[in-house]
Amino acid sequence: MNRPHSITGTLATAPLFRRPWLRRAIFAGLVLVFGLLALFPREYRAAVSLTPTDPASLGLSSTLGQFGAVGNVFGNQAAVEVSLKVARSEYVRSIVSKQLDLERVLGKSAIATHRWLAREVDVRALRGGIIQFDIKQRDPEFARRIVAAYAQAVREQLAIIARRQTIQKRDILVELVGNASDRLAQAQTAYDNFRLQTRYSSPQAAIYAAGDRIPELEAIIRSKEVQLSSMRQFATDENIRVRQVRAEISSLQEQLSEARSLSPSQRSSVGGVVRQSTQVDKLRRELDIAQSLYDNYKRFLQGTSVEDLTSSANIRVLEPSFVDTARQYNTLPAALALIFLLLGIAIEIYAIRPPLEFRELA
Repeated sequence: MNRPHSITGTLATAPLFRRPWLRRAIFAGLVLVFGLLALFPREYRAAVSLTPTDPASLGLSSTLGQFGAVGNVFGNQAAVEVSLKVARSEYVRSIVSKQLDLERVLGKSAIATHRWLAREVDVRALRGGIIQFDIKQRDPEFARRIVAAYAQAVREQLAIIARRQTIQKRDILVELVGNASDRLAQAQTAYDNFRLQTRYSSPQAAIYAAGDRIPELEAIIRSKEVQLSSMRQFATDENIRVRQVRAEISSLQEQLSEARSLSPSQRSSVGGVVRQSTQVDKLRRELDIAQSLYDNYKRFLQGTSVEDLTSSANIRVLEPSFVDTARQYNTLPAALALIFLLLGIAIEIYAIRPPLEFRELA
């Protein structure tokens, strides 16, 4: 005689389940027991929701930009991943354990407490960059305090990381500001030495004025020549006034010749003006670059103070710790109750209509 090859057939033909009333009583009892265990003892779900903070949401984006600071030291794309990594870290579990004295409350060792937290507290990322902590416990207040401690520990740890990176950034900027200050001092000294050597209080303006001297001399000479031509109509060249004008014209022509000279050694000549303008432009560019670097590094250094102020605002709490009002079910007993219910129904169907080759077994 062939034996059933299925679990349902094996159970249906077992001696214990051949009697319908006994079989139904056993499965009804199992479903009832596990159904009650799914409801009692009652568990409560506590949760808290967080999200990494955007500087724009704090109204500090313009301030951070003006001072050269960044809103998030981790970058927008990695903010959620970093927050999740910190939330699941052993350091955060240690903070929660110490804050709530879980080793004494649970009666466990430090390692066992860490394992209990890692197993009981669910840390997950939701859509929209939302991070949620939740736990199910029989004591609702205890569960709420655990998720609240998790949220606070994550905020504190992220603030510590942000401040540590700000300190490193500040150290670098202090060094850069010092180097930029030395460079600015050297550039200012070189520029001042050029002013002392050329005796130009404002070198750029003085050089431009020297460049305008040639057309001015030419205009004066032309006016003197017109004056001389007018005087010769009423006086000879031996006249003292005519001789004076001719001497002035001669002197002006010598000055014009010197001004037109291409030799860089002659003062106020074309060559001298070109050489001095090239030198002063070079010194001025170096001074402007040094001043710009110093101002920018100084502004970035000031921005680290703003970063320190906003380091503790790196996480925004969307939902403070709360106890869910929805009824919670014990998952394992509920699953077993459903399994025994389906199995009982399957055995009843098998008993009513067994396969043809096994009807004699029924």
